[in-house]
Amino acid sequence: MTPTVDSLAASVPDGALVALPPDNSLPSVAMARALIRRGARNLRLLGVPVSGFATDLLVGAGCVAEIETSAVSLGEAGFAPRFTQALKAGAITVRDATCPAIHTMLQAAEKGVPFMPLRGLIGSDILAHRPDWMVIDNPFAGGGDPIVLLPARQPDVALIHGVMADEAGNVWTGRRRELATLSHASKRVIATVERMVPGDMLEDERLAPGCISGTYIEAVAVAERGAWPVALLDEYGFDAAHVAEYARMAKTEAGFREYLDRYVFNVSQAKAAE
Repeated sequence: MTPTVDSLAASVPDGALVALPPDNSLPSVAMARALIRRGARNLRLLGVPVSGFATDLLVGAGCVAEIETSAVSLGEAGFAPRFTQALKAGAITVRDATCPAIHTMLQAAEKGVPFMPLRGLIGSDILAHRPDWMVIDNPFAGGGDPIVLLPARQPDVALIHGVMADEAGNVWTGRRRELATLSHASKRVIATVERMVPGDMLEDERLAPGCISGTYIEAVAVAERGAWPVALLDEYGFDAAHVAEYARMAKTEAGFREYLDRYVFNVSQAKAAE
């Protein structure tokens, strides 16, 4: 029996390190809504590498204690209002990072090594606020070549949304290959998809390159338009009007609560809006 989105959300423990892709790379907004409905608390979010709509929802709903990311934004709709408010109020801890740094830490976890080096960070203010990042002298250069070592980052669970999943548990995400790195690096991967299809996509030369192997996928639930209001490849576009409405409502706590009542807790109304 295929699990539901809400039953999968129940399997994500409070305090978990939860990885979410950016709005242009298939986050499961459906799972974010389900986590809010179940009352998740003290989640530690990892933006891979940028955080967007789903993150702002979770922060506003009081689900988040900490965020590690390179940015939190609603794109053309402006700043993420609930994140901004929570940051100003000191309600969340923010671990500032860069896009290459986050990818490098995940690649270290993917490869099973404790750390990986990265250039481009030395001379930036970010190092002063990341005591877990270490600067050493390149041991192969004979001195005078400092480089930063970044620890492996292994999310407890990654939440992604794909176009389809097959009977073997493979999930098709198209050209978004950073999701493969995320899946390889995470302890668990929970995927929502638009639909289930028969067969094994890894046996199809045309579909296999866009698949994340079922070896890395713990569970899949069907959630039609599960990335909405962000886009899903060629399936549907970015709903700019809805995100603009969210940005307007979420400027105030009362407006945000009204949004949750309308689009998160009232599932039938949310489906009609999609």
